[in-house]
Amino acid sequence: MFMHAKELQFNARVSGPDARFASLLLDQFGGPNGELKAAMQYFVQAFGVRQTMPDKYDMLMDIATEELSHLEIVGATITMLLDGVSGEIKNAEAGNWMDLLRGGTEKQEVIHMAMTNPAFLSESGGAPMLTDVNGVPWTAAYVTANGDLTVDLRSDIAAESRAKIVYERLIQFTDDPYVKETLGFLMTREIAHFQMFAAALESLPSNFPPGSLQGDPRYTHSYFNMSDGADARGPWNEGQGPWAAGEQWEYISNPLAHVIDTKGETDKPVVGSSRTIEEAQELGKQIGRQREEQALKMIGSGSNQWSDYPQTKLEGPGEALVEPGPNPTGS
Repeated sequence: MFMHAKELQFNARVSGPDARFASLLLDQFGGPNGELKAAMQYFVQAFGVRQTMPDKYDMLMDIATEELSHLEIVGATITMLLDGVSGEIKNAEAGNWMDLLRGGTEKQEVIHMAMTNPAFLSESGGAPMLTDVNGVPWTAAYVTANGDLTVDLRSDIAAESRAKIVYERLIQFTDDPYVKETLGFLMTREIAHFQMFAAALESLPSNFPPGSLQGDPRYTHSYFNMSDGADARGPWNEGQGPWAAGEQWEYISNPLAHVIDTKGETDKPVVGSSRTIEEAQELGKQIGRQREEQALKMIGSGSNQWSDYPQTKLEGPGEALVEPGPNPTGS
C-alpha cells in the first residue's frame, strides 16, 4: 500500500527560472540513470524475494519508495525552474509568449530548449515529462532484474554509482545555490543507497560468483595479454589479486601459443586456483541445493497469501475487527 505525503522529503527550492537547466534535469526524471528507473528497478526486483528473503524485500521496497520521493523532488524542481514559462505558454491570447519573458537571457534559454527537445514545451506546457534531455521517452528497458540477488544487487550498486556521477556533473551546470543544495541531497542519498546495497550483498552467503554454479578452475584465474606493446601489470593480472590466500593470477603473455599448446584450452591444467574441477562442480551443486531448500522452507506448501494482517481494531465510526489471515508462508 502506498500513501502520498504532501511534504517533499527535501525542501526543494530555486532562486529563479532557468529553462535550460530544467531541460538538463530531465535526465534524472525520465532518463536511463534517473529516479524513475531506480524506483522501478528496485520495485520489480523486490517481488522475487518477498518470501525467500523478506528482509531484502523490505530493503528494496523502502529504497524504491524513497526513489519515488526523489522523483517528486526532481519534478518539483523542474516545474519551479520553468516558472513563468509554464504560465505564459498556457495563454493562447498572449501571441509570441517568449516576448513576455523577463529578458533576453531567459528567451535564449527557451529557444535553446525548444530546439533540443521541442516536445518538452509543446506537449507538456512546461511541466516535466518522462523523457531524457533529448526527448527520448522513458522505457522499461532501463530496468534490470534477473531474479537473483547476487546479480540484482550488483546492478543496483552500479545504478546508484551512475546516478551519483550524473548529479555531480549536473551541479556544475547551475549557479543557483538552492538547486545545488537539492542536487547535493539527491547525490548524497545515492551514496547511502550504494552502501545499503553493498552491505546487503555482503550479507548473502556464497555471493561470488553470481548465481550458484562455480567457474571452471582451469579458466577462472587466467589473464590473457591480448595487446602488443608494453605490458600493464597490477592486482587484476598478477599476484594474489582478489583470490583467496594461496591462489594467484595466471598471466598468459602469449595467448596464441598458449591456445595452440593447450589444444584450444581443452588440455589446460588448473593453474593458480586451489580447487579441482570436481570440487568446483560439487560446490555449485551444493549451493544450488541450499538455495532450493531455503526457498522451499520459506515458501512452504499449500495455500498462500502475500501479507499477514494482524488482529487490528479500527477506531471511530464503523468500528471493525480484522482477524489475522493465514500465514503468508503457506505453512
